[in-house]
Amino acid sequence: MKLPLATSIAADRARVFAALVDPQTLQRAIPGCESLTETAPGEYAATLKVGVAGLKGSYKGKTTVSHQQPPDSLFLSFEGRGAPGFVRGSAWLALAAEGDGTKITGEADVVVGGLIASVGSRLIEAAAKKLSDDFFRQLAKVLTDQTADAR
Repeated sequence: MKLPLATSIAADRARVFAALVDPQTLQRAIPGCESLTETAPGEYAATLKVGVAGLKGSYKGKTTVSHQQPPDSLFLSFEGRGAPGFVRGSAWLALAAEGDGTKITGEADVVVGGLIASVGSRLIEAAAKKLSDDFFRQLAKVLTDQTADAR
């Protein structure tokens, strides 16, 4: 399933890019992330508890950040397994200056299997879109909070 990604964040590209590769920031921004540990440069092990539609459950997985072109773009690949099934995919993110902020665009390619796949592609697509929106909204909040704390 292809999922278009687009959002704007009120922070400059360098800060947004740095946040997208920082494990502590990511743990605070990823919905349901219980742990995120760097296992090698650009590789992370994660435990998530997801409570959205047919994706509900706990997942353990890994993420790799590669093809980094700071502050312009990066490539993410991810996979996770849990009782509800598995999720595997990748996403290319491009960051562009937009006034004083950053416009993030890209596309995720996601494959699901197991019990998750039985709930139907429309429900899975809606759940994936919600999780993506929640992630970017929380990332923007984390960056705003960091700016306020620095003052």
